[in-house]
Amino acid sequence: MADYVQQRKNMVESQVRPSDVTDRRIMRAMLEVPREQFVPTALRPLAYMDQQIGLTKEGPGGEPRGLLEPRILAKMVQLAEIGPGDVVLDVGCGPGYSAALLGRLAETVVALECDAELGAMAAEVLPNLGFDNVAVVSGPLEAGFADEGPYDAIFVGGRIEDMSEGLLDQLKDGGRLVAVRGTPVHARAVIWRRIGANFDVKEVFEAAAPLLPGFAKAKSFAF
Repeated sequence: MADYVQQRKNMVESQVRPSDVTDRRIMRAMLEVPREQFVPTALRPLAYMDQQIGLTKEGPGGEPRGLLEPRILAKMVQLAEIGPGDVVLDVGCGPGYSAALLGRLAETVVALECDAELGAMAAEVLPNLGFDNVAVVSGPLEAGFADEGPYDAIFVGGRIEDMSEGLLDQLKDGGRLVAVRGTPVHARAVIWRRIGANFDVKEVFEAAAPLLPGFAKAKSFAF
């Protein structure tokens, strides 16, 4: 039988801690949340590998959606500066692992997913693990979920080519939105911070993530 507790320790010590993740709350959450529960049984031997784990067929960017690489996920969560009283929107929650980590840090998490299969997995696993502060909802990712907003933080669990203004509008004043922005070849984790009606935008570190549905840049036509 696999020793998942030891694998979680190894993930934190060899992947997360050396990657400039200093928030002990995040490392504690990654030690406590059973990542293997968020993948099918056949893929559990891969649950703690230092790589993305695809759970769907080819997505909009040609890459399957699933679990982000642990170190990238941890660094993005740290960038979002989640506080214990925060209300957080997790955009593209996938099978729910990111929402579980955020649920350990925040007061309330709204986990938004557009893929029916991934959303069903999140809606089943999260309550079974006792995450009663996480609500899984369905809808287009780029539209966000204004009904429960505005949010202290919005975590976009994948890559975008173009940011949705409607999503940024769901941030509170002082709120943060974190996403990976760019192309499959060159992308960086970016934080948007709302300051009144304006946004401070800062690129922070290189990151790789699959393109999320609804966030592709609109194609221009040449005549």
